Amino acid sequence: MGEPADLPDFSVAERDFSTVDKTRLVSALSRVLPSASLLHDLEDLRPYECDGMSALRQVPMVVALPETEAQVVEILKICAAQGVPVVARGAGTGLSGGAQPHKFGLVLSLARFKKIIRIDAHARRAVVQPGVRNLAISEAAAPFGLYYAPDPSSQIACTIGGNVAENSGGVHCLKYGLTIHNLLKVRGVTIAGEIVEFGSLALDTPGYDLLPLVTGSEGMLAVVTEVTVKLTPKPQLAQCVLAAFDDVVKAGDAVAAVIAAGIIPAGLEMMDQPATAAVEEFVHAGYPLDAEAILLCESDGTPEEVAEEISRVRAILEASGATEVRVSRDEAERLRFWAGRKAAFPAAGRISPDYYCMDGTIPRKRLGEMLKAIQQMEKKYSMRCINVFHAGDGNLHPLILFDANKPGDQHTAEAFGAEILELSVALGGTITGEHGVGIEKINQMCSQFATPAINAFHRVKAAFDPQGLLNPGKAIPTLNRCAEYGRERMGGNVAQAHPDLPRF
Repeated sequence: MGEPADLPDFSVAERDFSTVDKTRLVSALSRVLPSASLLHDLEDLRPYECDGMSALRQVPMVVALPETEAQVVEILKICAAQGVPVVARGAGTGLSGGAQPHKFGLVLSLARFKKIIRIDAHARRAVVQPGVRNLAISEAAAPFGLYYAPDPSSQIACTIGGNVAENSGGVHCLKYGLTIHNLLKVRGVTIAGEIVEFGSLALDTPGYDLLPLVTGSEGMLAVVTEVTVKLTPKPQLAQCVLAAFDDVVKAGDAVAAVIAAGIIPAGLEMMDQPATAAVEEFVHAGYPLDAEAILLCESDGTPEEVAEEISRVRAILEASGATEVRVSRDEAERLRFWAGRKAAFPAAGRISPDYYCMDGTIPRKRLGEMLKAIQQMEKKYSMRCINVFHAGDGNLHPLILFDANKPGDQHTAEAFGAEILELSVALGGTITGEHGVGIEKINQMCSQFATPAINAFHRVKAAFDPQGLLNPGKAIPTLNRCAEYGRERMGGNVAQAHPDLPRF
């Protein structure tokens, strides 16, 4: 693949946006938005300085809160004309710094786009604005016996626009898929102010299939203004199996055994002993605290289907060395099992001043190996780490506990997290499953992808945003950055600890 001489470089570190004129920008935007929808005083900008990854903070220059697509169009045209960076923002629940503002840029908040435009129960779809909360879609569809399947742990707060940007998953994504598998169409606006649509209501569309491209693009290609999602019939019955293991490797092997048997559970989650202890004190889910790891495996469908699948799963778990197996006796107990898993993040916040959540993905058969490696890293970095996994698809969520008020603690936590991501690549996995790359993992993109792939990413970006104004400095590293990180890896602790890591 040849390299064009005029390939743009979108690295925020290598582009100078300091010449943006705030007065000129505010004046132009004032002709589009009422004063209450345009924030530019410091005390009004502070709430937008970070997303859920609060370790990274940056106050934006301006925040715009449009209410109509026409306003979004005009805002983007103004920013394009003035060379102003734009960061689209939903609920701010992201965990990779993807919505961190630009110092010389505008935050484009879609918080006021919160209408459920229509529910079509017969076609099993909903048309919603990007500021609609994930859980609100299911609540609106419930009277029709339908729901929206992807269920991130933050579903009570996260918005569908952000879910599209990050291709979010959840505890039931093993059977029902990620956001991309539950979308029909996405409407958005490019930096030039052009309205574009990806996907369609038909089973297929002519031309290139660009819906998967914009899904997970982290706000770097277009600003989403409308989303059409698939709705799923509520199952007649759901039951959850809780299995305890005295060894994390046995638990990891049990996950692989369930999938190898041809069973695709509605959910298959794993938590280690420190995680269950933290959660149990918070939620009182009834978890066995003496287990080194627990699995939550859910079956749903008709009563007959559930009974047959639960019987098979139970036999596999017992054969894999489970010391205890429980099946939820009623809906209240099933919800209690899942409440513990979904409360893992807030539970971590109760036992530590700060935590750093990672998001690597590895082959299922290597879950136990990764957990053992993380235990060694805890000793190396002198930090605790509690682990919760979307075990069915190998998506890791290690929560590194630290205190940002202690000098050096945050840097140590970041180094700990970087080593987990590097090992994920070495084990045949990837650096993210659903949280995105953002700023957090941009260095590890250099480990995951070689130069030709990174150049291809830049070309896709340039096709949509030739000025590099949408969410600059996120997700795609420059070649200079990769060269610097490569030198660091070759001589640093990561290379010494894991000599089988891929090299440039």
